[in-house]
Amino acid sequence: MLVHVCCAHCAAYTVKYWREQDCEVSAFWYNPNIHPYMEHERRLEAMKALATQLAVPLIIAEGYEIIDYFRQVVGHEGERCRRCFHMRLSRTAEAARENKLSAFTTTLLISPHQKHDLIREIGASIAEGTGVEFLYADLRQRYSDSRHLTKPLDLYRQQYCGCVYSEWERYANIKIE
Repeated sequence: MLVHVCCAHCAAYTVKYWREQDCEVSAFWYNPNIHPYMEHERRLEAMKALATQLAVPLIIAEGYEIIDYFRQVVGHEGERCRRCFHMRLSRTAEAARENKLSAFTTTLLISPHQKHDLIREIGASIAEGTGVEFLYADLRQRYSDSRHLTKPLDLYRQQYCGCVYSEWERYANIKIE
């Protein structure tokens, strides 16, 4: 299976969980939503270190599609998560198919801050269209376990979801609707 990874801290327990389900796990990095660019690079470097530590193959999407991301969300801020999830999960399913993997999922499912119903809906829709199975597991109760797994590794830990909107919401203490 291919696990879309957004950061090392969310990936640690997610990879462990799917391995415990007898899945052969590969990780996929595709996150054009993460801003600014240096934040993207810091998270990617932490993910590379974790992938080495866990001996999980890491596939990194070429480039940094910031322009495509903004074309999807600007003017649609109230739907930005839907558009962002669709963009990233579509690319993950495509990469799974290209690598002859039968299923995909995402580390977003461990975060208590993400919209699980929306992720599940989008994943199922993409699965139907691609023929690659979307695997859902509600891992939110294991969020702190994942952080405990990575703490001794001294990996970079981000303070916001990734997009410029979530950074603004966090530090300005507002909510964009």
